[in-house]
Formats: sequence, C-alpha cells, structure tokens
Amino acid sequence: MDQQFEDGLQIRKQVMGEEFVARAFNQNDAFTAPLQEFVTRNAWGTVWCRDGLELKTRSLVTISMLTALGRAHEIKGHVRGAVNNGASMQEIQEVLLHASVYCGMPLAIDAFRSAHEVLKEMGQIA
Repeated sequence: MDQQFEDGLQIRKQVMGEEFVARAFNQNDAFTAPLQEFVTRNAWGTVWCRDGLELKTRSLVTISMLTALGRAHEIKGHVRGAVNNGASMQEIQEVLLHASVYCGMPLAIDAFRSAHEVLKEMGQIA
C-alpha cells in the first residue's frame, strides 16, 4: 500500500486499538474491502494525521459530530478512541451534555447510552 494508507493505518490502530482495526479488516469481503481501504487512507491518513489538534481533541470533536448525526454505533468506537487518546469519562460526559443543547436531547440521550456502554465495558464507570 502507499504511504498515506500506512500512516492512516498506524494512527487508526493508535486511536481505535489494534483489535478494533484487525476486526474491521478481518470482516472484509470483496464488497467492503474498498471501503476499509478508503477510510484508512482518506480519513485516518489525512485529517487524523494533521498537526494543529491533539488526538484527544480530535476524538472529542468527532464524538460531538457523531452525536449531531445520531450515529450511535460509530460513537461507541470513537468513545473507545477518545479514552485511548487520554480523554476522561468527565470530558466525554461534558461533550455529550454540551451536545444536548446544540444537537437536541434525543440525540444526546442516544449518545449517552452508547458512551455509557463503552465506558462501563472499559472499566471507566463502576
């Protein structure tokens, strides 16, 4: 693969975890493989590799945008990534509370449910 893909793969593993990325690629078939390569090269290999924002900030911003879009499944992965990038439970909680005002309560409630599930699973919540 090319350097942009390799850089993207490295940062994707760093943020999302080796197991998460391996699972994404191991579940590939002829239909989904191009998407995984595209995401790795064109999302992770570009904006996630840029200077200007710390990875923790990128993760928290991503969680807020996914909340606005109502993407509960994606929120789960990015909550795990935010923790991997040093975000605390309280920081994630504050982002979601802030999003409730700007995105709407139903979206924030769904985001809280997704985040709670992951944070509990990761031992961040007793």
